[in-house]
Amino acid sequence: MKLFQVDGPVYRFFARMWDMIKLNFLWLLCSLPVVTIGASTVAAYTVTLKMLNDQEGYIGKEFFKAFRGNLKNGIPLGLVTLVAAYAVYLDFQIFHAVKEPPLIILIMGIIAVFVFLLGLIYAFPLSARYENTLVCTLKNSWEISLRYFGRTVLLFVVLAVELVLFFFTEWMFVLFALIGPCCLFLTVSGFAMYIFGQIEKDPDTVVRK
Repeated sequence: MKLFQVDGPVYRFFARMWDMIKLNFLWLLCSLPVVTIGASTVAAYTVTLKMLNDQEGYIGKEFFKAFRGNLKNGIPLGLVTLVAAYAVYLDFQIFHAVKEPPLIILIMGIIAVFVFLLGLIYAFPLSARYENTLVCTLKNSWEISLRYFGRTVLLFVVLAVELVLFFFTEWMFVLFALIGPCCLFLTVSGFAMYIFGQIEKDPDTVVRK
């Protein structure tokens, strides 16, 4: 039956799952030093963007090639992300630490999370696809989020649903440990690829160097 042949859907499904497991492992491995998490994430996005067009080739080879090539830009981007995430975390910690916290602290925290996500959601796929400075990458990510605001909000919803499903049961959490992060990267890549295609028709509208 063609269903179970090498070029059949069952084989392709499990082959893709194995690729995701390998990519997830490589991303985790290269993120362990923490300082390299940005370069590791850019490398993972380089592979997932190619996956969407079936152009990824050998996962390990593609990942390490992208990882080495993005150390210079990926490390600062990762550090900016970590600092921004920590600042948001501190805001919520302050809210919980105060006995009678003013509502403004919570509101500021929610706004900070939203701005944080808008500013960085496309930064890593942008860095994976285009050569640019850190400042321009962050600026482009912010402008793309605003220009395609509805699509970006939909992306947030899809990512939230995926996270809820992954943490729904213990077995799903095991699946998250195997492919979860890279599954999220692939989802963002799918939305980003459409937007990049629109931008590349008229790059002067958003993407700047």
